[in-house]
Amino acid sequence: MFPTLDDLRREAKRLRKAHARGDRAALGRLAAHPPRSFDDPLKHADFLHVVARENGFESWPRLKFAAETHGLDRAARQQRLKVALFHGQNWAVERLLAETPDLAAGLLGLEVALYDRQAVERAIGRDPAAATRQLGPRAPILHLAFSRHIHAAPQKRSDMLAIAMLLIANGADVNDSYSPEPGSPHRLSALYGALGHANNLVLAEWLLEHGADPDDEESLYHSTELGHHDGLKLLMRHGVRVQGTNALARMLDFDDPEGVRLLLEYGADPNEVVPDHPSGEPVPRIPALHQAARRMRNGRFVTLLLDHGADPGTIWQGHTAYALARIYGNADFAQTLEGAGHASGLDPVEQVLADCAEGRVTGKLTAATMRPEDRSILTRVITFPGRLAHAKALVAAGIDPETTEEMDLTPLHIAVWTGLVRHAEWLIGLGADLHHRNAFGGDALETCIHGSENAPKRPEFDHVGCARLLLAAGAPLTPHVARAAGDPEMSAFLEDWLDQTS
Repeated sequence: MFPTLDDLRREAKRLRKAHARGDRAALGRLAAHPPRSFDDPLKHADFLHVVARENGFESWPRLKFAAETHGLDRAARQQRLKVALFHGQNWAVERLLAETPDLAAGLLGLEVALYDRQAVERAIGRDPAAATRQLGPRAPILHLAFSRHIHAAPQKRSDMLAIAMLLIANGADVNDSYSPEPGSPHRLSALYGALGHANNLVLAEWLLEHGADPDDEESLYHSTELGHHDGLKLLMRHGVRVQGTNALARMLDFDDPEGVRLLLEYGADPNEVVPDHPSGEPVPRIPALHQAARRMRNGRFVTLLLDHGADPGTIWQGHTAYALARIYGNADFAQTLEGAGHASGLDPVEQVLADCAEGRVTGKLTAATMRPEDRSILTRVITFPGRLAHAKALVAAGIDPETTEEMDLTPLHIAVWTGLVRHAEWLIGLGADLHHRNAFGGDALETCIHGSENAPKRPEFDHVGCARLLLAAGAPLTPHVARAAGDPEMSAFLEDWLDQTS
């Protein structure tokens, strides 16, 4: 009989207590299955790891998954398989199919996502209309495009493409799309699924070669996030439109001068304006120089952008690029602009902000005198690990520590999503609202948990430390939220917290 999750958690707690007593058997168990690190003291996650290894599993998440899925009925296991294929949890796919090899049988969406060519051919041979019939919110071609199974089964490349061809031959549309939220006009295309979601360049190229529209408002923008330039180059070979996509600004979120150069040489306009604004007037996007300045890009980007026609005299939100670099404390960027002859004077508000960037408070700021970008500056600064003194100076000068940015994220949300413990501790000490919900629906703790799974460079930061601060300050935690955490260390910490406080 497979042990329950509660049994496994209790075993980890018994092991932890025995280890703390110096019990010889407990010490032997840890010697036989060493935890990931011998921190002092060991974390609860380390004892869960030992229990997992003793039960024949590589890690606690995999043992937890086995315990959770054991005893599920077939329909529930099929739903779990669908989620695993969409999110690229290929180890979960393997285990589900190892336990129930025919789990996908008769469900065309799963058969398509698994690249089961023979099963798909049989299904469409019996019923050609199945190639276009909705399966939940998505048609079969979208199940194919959004599947991440290619990374576990690259040998199925030819089967995947054969299925794509079969679907198209029976009426599927390479430009099909779906709305991730019922009733929303926002739609995600098959091309975006293959490229931006699944990082499946083979299928993305096939879709483009068979008529997929590269101008789907998503694919180019998200191709900047893949960590390579192959998707970007693929879209360019197929004539993607860069104007109006905001791809250049998104690329400037990353320290990727080669990606920026590719976009600029392709024709991205560093001074782009948005046409046909509802107001009737062209409204400037954030110009590339300004975006690079506030994203703390270095002087190399200044030279690159100036060489491709960026206008250093452009005013955005009342600031030149030079002034914006100064108020964000981006010294290298400002010095490079100054060396190129593009320094500009600072007005009184800019001067106070620039002094704050150096950790000095030389004046008071009021909402009436600040531009919109000025009022949200704390939400930009707080994400950088080395800018805590800057953030403190901004608040001392009058910036509201509860200010929000475009997605209604507060500085606390941004700090804990990034995993910045000292920043979070300071904001909590100021009385930051632990219950505020952002535009994604998460409160501070849920945002921290999401960051533990998705934030860039998360191994370098401490999301568990942030969660500990939030909970100690009174942030609410439910069993549902704790058990939904995907990061093993975060999951173990939250479950341990619940156990100790229940």
